[in-house]
Amino acid sequence: MVWWWWIIPAIVGAAGVIFLFSGLGAFFRGKFLSGGLGAIGGGGLAAAAAIAALLGMNIQTYARLTHERPVATIQVKQLGPQYFETTVIQPAAGDANVPVTTVYPLHGDEWRIEAQVLRWKPWATVLGLDTQYRLDRLSGRYRSIQQEREGIRSVHDLSGGDQPDALPWRISAWDTARRYRRYVDAVDTLYGGGAYMPMADGAEYEVWITQSGLVARPTNEAARQASSEGWTEVN
Repeated sequence: MVWWWWIIPAIVGAAGVIFLFSGLGAFFRGKFLSGGLGAIGGGGLAAAAAIAALLGMNIQTYARLTHERPVATIQVKQLGPQYFETTVIQPAAGDANVPVTTVYPLHGDEWRIEAQVLRWKPWATVLGLDTQYRLDRLSGRYRSIQQEREGIRSVHDLSGGDQPDALPWRISAWDTARRYRRYVDAVDTLYGGGAYMPMADGAEYEVWITQSGLVARPTNEAARQASSEGWTEVN
């Protein structure tokens, strides 16, 4: 959020307080008309600044708590019965100028992406701290429980996300949060999160990290159709 949401109300509020006390001083010195008008005007400015500051805080809170960042684009190509090629495209980060693209084979009906997630408490989020994540794995998932027990498994390591190497001073939010949590308790929780969607030939999805965790959304017609048909088993 831009700083003028806070600077302008602060300046107006300070001017209002000055006018208010100046008017009160004049009023008690016997200048009832000018003092009263000054006090009323100053009080009005201070009240307007307070209202503007509260409005700015409300907008800031909403914007921070609904903030999202892209994690990956997932493209699916069917190679055979319950067998797919998934292309994972991660956005450019740090010094990299190009997205990172990797291809993985997956067995099953659905893909699942998992990450380690560090979630801050609401007050820390409002102050500007974003939920941190580290991608962990990509796997295939069968719709049928029986197939999940007996079918061909496919699990792949993933790397990416908010890595400490991307920072020139090499500070890890993960390690810092654990080490100093008892002094500044800004961490809500550290947990493993994931999102999964059905696989279909030609489908494309986007995965985002929100302040609550991972969320996946279809981005083309093949993906929207696959995700709206009850997630049936594929052939």
